[in-house]
Amino acid sequence: MRSSVLMAFVLAASMVVAAQGSAQGTAQGTAQGSAQGTAQGLAQGSAQGLAQGSAQGAPQGTAQGPPAGGRGGRGAQPPRTPRAAAPVDFTGYWVSVVTEDWRWRMVTPARGDFAGVPLNAAARTIGQAWDPAKDEAEGNQCKAYGAAGIMRVPGRLHITWQDDTTLKIETDQGTQTRLLQFGGKPAAGIKPSWQGYSSANWEGPQRGSNPPDFTPIALNPREGTRGRSLEVVTTNLRAGYLRKNGVPYSENTVVREYFDLSTERNGDTWFVVTTIVEDPTYLTQPFVTSTNFKKQPDATGFSPNVCSVR
Repeated sequence: MRSSVLMAFVLAASMVVAAQGSAQGTAQGTAQGSAQGTAQGLAQGSAQGLAQGSAQGAPQGTAQGPPAGGRGGRGAQPPRTPRAAAPVDFTGYWVSVVTEDWRWRMVTPARGDFAGVPLNAAARTIGQAWDPAKDEAEGNQCKAYGAAGIMRVPGRLHITWQDDTTLKIETDQGTQTRLLQFGGKPAAGIKPSWQGYSSANWEGPQRGSNPPDFTPIALNPREGTRGRSLEVVTTNLRAGYLRKNGVPYSENTVVREYFDLSTERNGDTWFVVTTIVEDPTYLTQPFVTSTNFKKQPDATGFSPNVCSVR
């Protein structure tokens, strides 16, 4: 009896152990199988997704991407020429309107009349020795018609574009021609002349807090929302006169000019040129003037004539 009970107990215990083992095996097998299946599924899904994405993305990217040569296939556009980029138009015929300095501009001043010009002692000595007959004999009748003084000589101007980068100013008084060069530089070894070499630039609006490239000496920086002026710097000058009575400037002179155009309510068009003459040889400080010109409908009155010392 005891033997039968003992055998039954052992048999029952074996069945419990077998059941636990079977449950653990099933759980582990299921977990491993599930993990393996998930990994395989992810791998297969990722590969399929990449293949489909590449197949779909390649033609879309090719279709949507910009064609060679830039946006719209037009390529980079060349910069506009100074003539095409001009913010204002100075071309035409102009007459000077004398509203100041009549006694020094409309007639030849007397020898020694240097009022208003900041000359040093050396310049005054030269001015006191002015001899118009000597200038005529030496062929220097045009000493008062150089770039430092020509805009102050009463007369008429004809302004045209010689080409896309050169603005030409012709004067009837003295028959002088000024060439304002945009973007150029004087050639090495060029001989000084009455009109020198003029480098021109369209004034741009001042941006930020930095000073503009062309900051006028003796003037405050010009500010605005758009360009409104033609800026000119002239060097390589032959020595000449600021006024016809022998007020000298040297070959070291630099002339800075600012041409401003305006249209009145009645339709008249004017420009004023602010001229700043800097000469370390004969001036104690920059000599600043402003000269007014009114636009004319045609060439009437434009009458070229030779330089005169008297």
